[in-house]
Amino acid sequence: MSRLGSTAAEHLAALGTVAIEPGLSEAELTGIEAEFGFAFADDHRAFLAAGLPVGGTWPDWRDAGRRSLATRLQLPVDGILFAVEWRDFWDDGWGARPARMRDALRTAKYRLDRVPRMVPVCSHHYLPAGVPGHPVLSIYQTAISVCAADLLDYIDREQRPDARPVATPTVAFWSDHVS
Repeated sequence: MSRLGSTAAEHLAALGTVAIEPGLSEAELTGIEAEFGFAFADDHRAFLAAGLPVGGTWPDWRDAGRRSLATRLQLPVDGILFAVEWRDFWDDGWGARPARMRDALRTAKYRLDRVPRMVPVCSHHYLPAGVPGHPVLSIYQTAISVCAADLLDYIDREQRPDARPVATPTVAFWSDHVS
C-alpha cells in the first residue's frame, strides 16, 4: 500500500472538513476499475482504501450511481471536445485539423481515447490513472494547471492554500497543456 496515499487519508480525516466513510475494500476497488476500465494510481488506491471521503464535490465511489461516476470520468475529455467544437482548440500532435467539424471531433476523440485517463480526486481535480505520485491537475476544458505536487500535497493545501505547487506533470497530452 502506498504510504503517500494512506498519509493523505490520515491528514484529510484530521482536518475534519469532510465525512469519511470506511475505506473501499480490495474487491470494491477492483470492481470499480473493471467497470470503468482504468486502474487507480497506487497512491489514489491507498487513499481510498484508508477512508472514503463523501459529500461535497468528492466522488462517492461506493454509492454514487454508475452514470454519475461515468460522467465525472468523462468530463476532462468532454471539456476538450467542447473546446475543439466551440473554441477552435486543436492539439499540434493531432496533425492537420479536418475541415468538417464532425471529422475534427472524431479525430480528437480518437486521440483522446489514447491518452492517460484522468480520475477525479475532488471537484475538477484529477490524477492520471495508474501513475503514482503524479501532481494533481486542475482540469476545466483546456484550462489545465498543477494544483498540488501530489495527493498528500493536495490534502495539505486545505491548511495552506496560498502555497504554490512545485511539480512537473508527465502524462501525455494533459501535461502538454498545463499553463
